[in-house]
Amino acid sequence: MSATEQRVAIVTGGSRGIGRETAERLAADGMAVVVVYAGNQAEADAAVENITARGGRAIAAQADVADERAVAAVFDQAEAVFGGVDVVVHAAGRMVLAPLAELDLDDLDRMHRTNIRGTFVVDQQAARRVRDGGAIINFSTSVLALALPGYAAYAASKGAVEAITLILARELRGRDITVNAVAPGPTATALFLDGKDEQTVAKMAAQPPLERLGTPADIAELVSFLAGPARWINGQVVRANGGIA
Repeated sequence: MSATEQRVAIVTGGSRGIGRETAERLAADGMAVVVVYAGNQAEADAAVENITARGGRAIAAQADVADERAVAAVFDQAEAVFGGVDVVVHAAGRMVLAPLAELDLDDLDRMHRTNIRGTFVVDQQAARRVRDGGAIINFSTSVLALALPGYAAYAASKGAVEAITLILARELRGRDITVNAVAPGPTATALFLDGKDEQTVAKMAAQPPLERLGTPADIAELVSFLAGPARWINGQVVRANGGIA
């Protein structure tokens, strides 16, 4: 495949966890990848090195996903280096857990800035610049269906992500661009495991009928499907949670 024919993916939150696994999976699928990171350049560079060591093409780009100028610059860079953008995976997110009555409102504002405004900003650039035949994939959470205490603010932000996703899919009528959201269940990432004791983790791992936590590779497999062959799945929220709900 020539460079001009190669599909190009932008992956936000690509320096670690699900985002990094997704970036490496899409590169393995044959895409050139822009690994977008907020602050951890070392991890983003490591992801790029892993991809290039396997013969793939990748670059790292820094951006606050809620900053429209920074996000536009990432798309500019993708177009300048790789020739365009075909797939956008918006995996960057922030999670702060506390009962509604106790949550610090500054934490609420920061979380919603990243999760809601960030999704809107990234999707806005994607809607303007993804080439026809492309895919936009956002991240929600299976917590929306589970209604777990402590997750009110986080789940509210992801409810907004689902609304944005479903409406954008319909606004892009005629472009042959799919827009979907992936809603992971409990997945063994640093974001999920942070602050949880072993008993809590074991209890959550036992909930799905498959009786384990998900892995970043489980989620990246679904993203790969939605980014590539799944052209008839559009305007959907796909719950990847081992059957938990």
